[in-house]
Amino acid sequence: MVKKQSLMESLVNQNLFNSFFQNKTVLITGDTGFKGSWLSLWLKLLGANIVGFSLKAPISSPSHHSLLDLKITSHQGNMQNREELDKVIVKYQPEIIFNLAAQSLVRKSYANPENTYLTNINGTINILESIRSNLDNCCFINVTSDKAYENRETLKGYVETDPMGGFDPYSASKGCAEIITSSYRRSFFKNTPNVKIATARAGNVIGGGDWAKDRIIPDLIRSLEKNTQVSIRNPQSVRPWQHVLEPLSGYLLLAQKMGESGQEFNEAWNFGSEEAPVSVIDIVKNTALVFPDLKYKLDINPINAHEASLLSLNCDKSKKKLSWKAVWGMDETLTKTLEWYKSFYSNKESTLEASTQDVFEYIKKAKQLKIKWAQ
Repeated sequence: MVKKQSLMESLVNQNLFNSFFQNKTVLITGDTGFKGSWLSLWLKLLGANIVGFSLKAPISSPSHHSLLDLKITSHQGNMQNREELDKVIVKYQPEIIFNLAAQSLVRKSYANPENTYLTNINGTINILESIRSNLDNCCFINVTSDKAYENRETLKGYVETDPMGGFDPYSASKGCAEIITSSYRRSFFKNTPNVKIATARAGNVIGGGDWAKDRIIPDLIRSLEKNTQVSIRNPQSVRPWQHVLEPLSGYLLLAQKMGESGQEFNEAWNFGSEEAPVSVIDIVKNTALVFPDLKYKLDINPINAHEASLLSLNCDKSKKKLSWKAVWGMDETLTKTLEWYKSFYSNKESTLEASTQDVFEYIKKAKQLKIKWAQ
């Protein structure tokens, strides 16, 4: 394994994303979450000055964010509190903002719909209002979800112009966040050339360091750790699974394009898997090949709240206009994810090294595929 210090230095010195992020001040809301912690790591490797804004950490136990210990500038706050957001934005004047702060679980949104709507809708309004009041030069990417689409559960992948919707409170709140962001962009930022607003939608992400409840890989890992049997709900549901680094490469590339250009990238963008969707039970069976001690049972007649059984994205726009494409296939994605957890449980002090190595391997593969952002 490459030594973490030399690897971090080598990535800073590479021309990744045209060195756009080097010495830039980047605000990440939700930096303590699964995606946020990986994005913080990657941006640190790119030489950015990172400011985090999130609820009190850790949000899971263990916490990938806490284990990485990146020593970035972090602020505790709530997206529903405009004053807390204003203080951070006024003080640091970020040049790039990634909004990842959200209540991000479907089942939790059924248990607490009010908090889901307040966090995901009011939080979007608050950060857009804070940008409008306090910044005159900024690229803002609001990260939503593939679940923002009005899902008709067809094999056809959704394109960025398909209507927003949402059955459950989480999905509906993300659809609302998309509509609100689009409204602000057209109403208030159309004639502000240096303030650029976009949204990004991705599918179900997996990867090392996720311990959130009601997600398939964390549920399997917890059952292994506790030597208990895990109950698999909706085993035949399929998802376009992707490694967490896949959409993050899209977010970073989009921010670079926005920062280097006019307003032509101020739109909605899909960053999803290019492979056929894979069922939940296939994920479980492949995990059991790596961890033979895994014990599970299928919920044949589960009493569950509604969850989509089929959902996929069409990413032709991102491929054509951004030259973005996925790097790891499904087999490699699951292998990298499970290897990360094996490494963690054999040596919990290796989190930063193992995570950095994953970023390095992802970039190496992107270079081999001659993907533009990696050249």
